[in-house]
Amino acid sequence: MTGVEQTAGRAAGAGPVLLGVRHHGPGSARAVRSALEEVRPRVVLIEGPPEADALIPLAADEEMRPPVALLAHAVDEPGHSAFWPLAEFSPEWIALQWALEHHVPARFIDLPATHTLAWGRQDDEVATEGERPPPAGTAPDGDTGPGPAGLRIDPLGVLADAAGYDDPERWWEDVVEHRGAGEGDALAPFTALEEAMGALRETYGSGGHDRDRVREAYMRLQVRAAQREFEDGVAVVCGAWHVPALRQKTTVAADRALLKGLPKVRTDMTWVPWTHRRLARTSGYGAGIDSPGWYGHLFSAPDRPVERWLTKVAGLLRAEDRIVSSAHVIEAVRLAETLAAMRGRPLPGLSETTDAVRAVMCEGSDVPLALIRDRLVVGDELGEVPPSAPAVPLQRDLTRLQRRLRLKPEALERELELDLRKENDAARSRLLHRLRLLGIAWGEPAASRGSTGTFRETWRLRWEPELSVRVAEAGVWGTTVLSAATAKAEADAVGAEGLAGVTGLAERCLLAELPDALPTVMRVLADRAALDTDAAHLAQALPALVRSLRYGDVRGTDTAALAEVAAGLAERVFVGLPPACAGLDADAAEEMRGHVDAVHGAVALLGDAPAAGHGQLRGRWQSVLRVLSGRDTVPGVIRGRAVRLLLDDGQLAQDEAALLMGLVLSPGTPPADAAAWIEGFVGGGSGGGMLLVHDERLLGLVDAWLTGVPAEAFTDVLPLLRRTFSAYEPGVRRTLGELVRRGPGTGGGATAAGTATPGFAADFDTERADAVLPVVRLLLGLDDMDDNTEDNNLAGVTG
Repeated sequence: MTGVEQTAGRAAGAGPVLLGVRHHGPGSARAVRSALEEVRPRVVLIEGPPEADALIPLAADEEMRPPVALLAHAVDEPGHSAFWPLAEFSPEWIALQWALEHHVPARFIDLPATHTLAWGRQDDEVATEGERPPPAGTAPDGDTGPGPAGLRIDPLGVLADAAGYDDPERWWEDVVEHRGAGEGDALAPFTALEEAMGALRETYGSGGHDRDRVREAYMRLQVRAAQREFEDGVAVVCGAWHVPALRQKTTVAADRALLKGLPKVRTDMTWVPWTHRRLARTSGYGAGIDSPGWYGHLFSAPDRPVERWLTKVAGLLRAEDRIVSSAHVIEAVRLAETLAAMRGRPLPGLSETTDAVRAVMCEGSDVPLALIRDRLVVGDELGEVPPSAPAVPLQRDLTRLQRRLRLKPEALERELELDLRKENDAARSRLLHRLRLLGIAWGEPAASRGSTGTFRETWRLRWEPELSVRVAEAGVWGTTVLSAATAKAEADAVGAEGLAGVTGLAERCLLAELPDALPTVMRVLADRAALDTDAAHLAQALPALVRSLRYGDVRGTDTAALAEVAAGLAERVFVGLPPACAGLDADAAEEMRGHVDAVHGAVALLGDAPAAGHGQLRGRWQSVLRVLSGRDTVPGVIRGRAVRLLLDDGQLAQDEAALLMGLVLSPGTPPADAAAWIEGFVGGGSGGGMLLVHDERLLGLVDAWLTGVPAEAFTDVLPLLRRTFSAYEPGVRRTLGELVRRGPGTGGGATAAGTATPGFAADFDTERADAVLPVVRLLLGLDDMDDNTEDNNLAGVTG
């Protein structure tokens, strides 16, 4: 039977009209619309989970805007989920819209999600790394199928190869996207595609892939049921790969036998927003298309798609301050059409327009093309779902908060600056921190620009479709964001393994303003701190705990209890740190130096906290630093850092620091130990380079020591010194290099031999210092003040 005879037979009532499509194909979508207009079926059957039948009326809601997706998740395990995405140019979406507009029943006929999710759970349990199948409901189903020996083939790739194309996308554009829909027989393209898929199924079969066979058996049963109800007025929209199987003559008993004993799981289903970026294969999903933005343009452009597309490209480039004129657009259109003619294509496709843009608008550069692909070819379109769509209570509360705080979910990443002194910004911060605690990573903290205070926060926001699943998962903790975050924090505190984890959680509770969770967290924290005797663990936990105190003033949180726990933890650190620093190897010493730095900063904050109640904490810590700086059993890197911290706090005179450095750099100290001491004193990115620049006595000591290191020990010392000095800013390194190149001076204004500029010396150059005093007096206005004083005194005498 020829294709024309098959079409005529179906139109005359020989069976259901099978419209095989490519998912997310605008050409298929236009063809489906034309076919439905011609056939006028009494019911439309669509490939998709039948649990979504109750959600079909929402597709007609004015607030529903694709791209959207059907989301199914297991009730008892919300993280186990599957998506069925639909774009404006998806044939399934067009079929839904046609049915709703013409008041024709529409039904989904694929295997129910209750079985699909149960299958997916089994896969998760047995799959090994690298063998995990794609998520259920996201396979391009209809676009791929199993080949011999379990090998999955790409039907479009096989057909494109047979037609002499090396790119399946280009072949599909030529034979489907660039042909007019509705010209002549509206069913002709589906007949041709069915014949092609039939030939492929005869050659490759199903490869023993039971799941496709089971799905197709279920779809055949649904088609039969619709035929009994509506007789011959049945139209089916499904993946083209399935059409030969649905046309296959089988018995009801055989199909039911394939469905017997399928695993089940209780599921919920709803609509969720989707994005063009998630429709692209590059997002990690098995389903989709390489260029959803381009396909959306082809579907929506009423005429002259190439001219309209290149105009969009020109607008984007102009917005990025590139010089693109109307003449560029005209020339790019001509070039694209010429390339299409040379390549034997009916119309310019994405490859021709891209080549034309590169040559005409981008001057041969691929850099702007990356922006065009990201913004236009793929795109950041984010769909919308009406509030009436089913949702877990937590999702409804989140939506309410988003609207009240004017935080609209967006697919394009953006930065949000918050001033926590403002009520609305503080509420936004609380929401984002609570969501992070729940594992809903809508926003990630970023470094603030222009302020390091606690009253300002910077967030990077980007809404991903998967976050809807995370919201459903978090729904087990509560019905509101506040209650769920509180319950999750309490559970995390009880289940935390280490002390540092609990202290970090306390900080997050303060940031998220969860006062009801803090008592539980503090109780667990006190218990863990009392049982942990490892000084390194205590030192690691203290900074996060003390940082939390900084948020008390700006957020209005009572941190008195937290300060008491922190002060007690600090006392235990003071006692346990000196013995813990003895006898460490190089790696352990470097790690412990980081703990010493962190504890030093924490003590500074804790000593300023009015609720701490321990005014002597700084004094106690400085005593610990003195102990560390003088014990020979403590590694040099820690001793050097202790001396430096005491010097920075004004607890050690410059002469005393120079004396300690001189002792360490004496010939009796092994060079490797001396280098480690220097690294602790001036390394670690703590401003040590500037210290050497401004305190030339210390630089002279280091220089004299380094020039006296024996040749056999120099290769051991060099890596430590390189690591120390490489951390300095380029300007600091350059200044130090200039000083060292000039060599040591003699002080008092003397210059190094052969140079016009003094080098470095142990004493200050008073003559050079005196030379700048007139300029300083002028800048400060001291000369004017002296003149006024003299005038006033003179007036007083004459008066």
